[in-house]
Amino acid sequence: MEGVGKTGLRLTLASGFGRDFHLPWNKGGCFHLAVPRVRPFLKYWLPVFIWMAVIFSASTDVLSSHRTSRILGPLLRWLKPDISPETIAGVQTAVRKTAHMAEYGVLACLFWRARRQPVKNDPRPWSWSEAAVAWLFAALYSASDEFHQSFVATRQASVLDALLDMSGALLGLLALWHWGRRFKKW
Repeated sequence: MEGVGKTGLRLTLASGFGRDFHLPWNKGGCFHLAVPRVRPFLKYWLPVFIWMAVIFSASTDVLSSHRTSRILGPLLRWLKPDISPETIAGVQTAVRKTAHMAEYGVLACLFWRARRQPVKNDPRPWSWSEAAVAWLFAALYSASDEFHQSFVATRQASVLDALLDMSGALLGLLALWHWGRRFKKW
């Protein structure tokens, strides 16, 4: 390879002859084309994948109910020493189910954002079909997460948990819609 010119890539062939490749979509060389595509991926899609990894890791033994009870139980006993074990179990269940809803609400909103790729002062109105696609994505990921949990010894798959996750995704998207209406984004 000899160098990059303004009109395309200049290659030196084995026989010593040079040839310019003129590509109609490439005005300034071949090597800068991928760079603009990296920034939207990092800005919009990477958070989706990171959040999916967080959800996946939370579905392992690390955040199973017997492990989180080691945190919540002592905290509740410190706050109220005469608390009953039934109350602790109820609070633990409520916290865990709320976390399920919240993590899928965040996932649906991140996916919606990645697909839409909003810009400052975005003139596009809210699209319920875009929200439905984000909800469907979160619902499918929820189902796959419950399937994954069926292989973890300390976890169990639950259709009710999947429905709770889907409800959380819906609530997250509704909160996003409400936020956009309140601040006149759409």
